[in-house]
Amino acid sequence: MTTGSAAQPIRVLVAEDQSAVRAGLVLILRSAPDIEVVGEAADGEEAVRLARTLRPALVLMDIQMPRLDGVCATREIVTGQLADVLVLTTFDLDEYVFGALRAGAAGFLLKDSDAATLLTAVRTVASGEGLIAPAVTRRLLAEFAGTRTAARPARDGAAPDPGVLDALTPREREVLGCLGRGLSNADIAVRLVMAEATVKTHVSRLLAKLELRSRVQAAVLAQELGVEGP
Repeated sequence: MTTGSAAQPIRVLVAEDQSAVRAGLVLILRSAPDIEVVGEAADGEEAVRLARTLRPALVLMDIQMPRLDGVCATREIVTGQLADVLVLTTFDLDEYVFGALRAGAAGFLLKDSDAATLLTAVRTVASGEGLIAPAVTRRLLAEFAGTRTAARPARDGAAPDPGVLDALTPREREVLGCLGRGLSNADIAVRLVMAEATVKTHVSRLLAKLELRSRVQAAVLAQELGVEGP
């Protein structure tokens, strides 16, 4: 994973079907000395192909694209461990966002975000933090949780098995609960009184045990299973 240093810029692939929007995104990204745009894709299939060929650190992925939509493209890229994915959407709580998060997206960003927000989001995801804006993530997860009732199962049709939590240590379960609240690593460190590096270790271990691809997926799972942080 690149860290955005001057010697090793963050390699970004921009996937957006609207040429004018794509050009604007590329212009903003290229204005930052620590970010390098390595390719552009106009549809989901091209995004997957270029991710496999160019191996960027991050794909900025439009959620609705022709040939292969952003959700399916995200799943292929993340499953293949080709890059992290930051999804772009017009609506902050549309149905596609949930699908993208389940597919392993590291976060999402509104298309009308300003340049500074876009650059910060790219750097945040590239650093491995994943949750771009905790306040927005909490609102997203709250909306997600509010749609779950006995009569209305998970949006992908399969409710998670609570038994998956048995593999976690008590501390890892606490960290998972904090992720479900949309807390950043720094916030979790303060909440649980531990070093931020230790938090990162716990997050990595619980993701591996739960066979999840991103901390956002872990946050969604925590919401689904009602795991609460301290």
